[in-house]
Amino acid sequence: MNVSTIDYAAETAPADFTTSLKRTGFAVLTNHPIDYTLIQAVYTEWSLFFQSNQKNDYLFDLEKQDGYFPFGSENAKGSSIKDLKEFYHIYPWGRYPQQLSDNTWKLYRRLCQIAEELLDWVELNTPVEIAESFSMALSEMVQDSPRNLLRIIHYPSLSGDEEKGAVRAAPHEDINLLTILVAGTEPGLQVQDVNGNWHDVSCDPGTLAINTGDMLQMASGGFYPSTTHQVINPISSQKNSARFSMPLFLHPNDGVRLNKNYTAGSYLDERLKEIGLKS
Repeated sequence: MNVSTIDYAAETAPADFTTSLKRTGFAVLTNHPIDYTLIQAVYTEWSLFFQSNQKNDYLFDLEKQDGYFPFGSENAKGSSIKDLKEFYHIYPWGRYPQQLSDNTWKLYRRLCQIAEELLDWVELNTPVEIAESFSMALSEMVQDSPRNLLRIIHYPSLSGDEEKGAVRAAPHEDINLLTILVAGTEPGLQVQDVNGNWHDVSCDPGTLAINTGDMLQMASGGFYPSTTHQVINPISSQKNSARFSMPLFLHPNDGVRLNKNYTAGSYLDERLKEIGLKS
């Protein structure tokens, strides 16, 4: 599986990026405009937050889905074993820890801008016969969407007492249109090819990893695949370090029709129930 590495500033970047999504469901961007010092600052602040008991003051809202999700909250679709992680959901309207600076909001806004630009690249380079099947232009699907979600994830170092078969993030596909992932603090992200083989994704600090989610796969009739990926456990005790990552999930407005069976809202609701985040 050849996940393309694309120079964000190159003239051919929009076409190359879209081609990579079509072939693999993934792409890696270099030379992107997000300042890595901002990313590092955000990681530092959230590391301290997850170490504090104050995180429990922001326990997630079951309906709104904002706030802090404790360790063992989520499982992959089809799995009964909980992932080895805790996380916090950042929405533009949601609760935000008062002890944090506005760095996370700065990062959220920059990631949303890039995500919408990348979706524009896809829209411009999608074959006409596929684009005509969309219920509306991709850019219109996300216009002023309140659903765009920044998830701050903490994968603690392993204790050795984990449930048999438990991993940091079991194999899964994302729910949304596009996922924009700044470099994680440690390796572990892998993507699966059509033959079932797993491939490591770089965590180079200067890169963004982007993948297609289920909603774009559905809207495009399968033209853009929603590729399976996972986060594996550290392979040795020497590398048993905590890991942080921050995916931005680009979501359409709830009323957007993805296909004849689902709107974005109905599909999101179904998937949240399947992964244990909604009753």
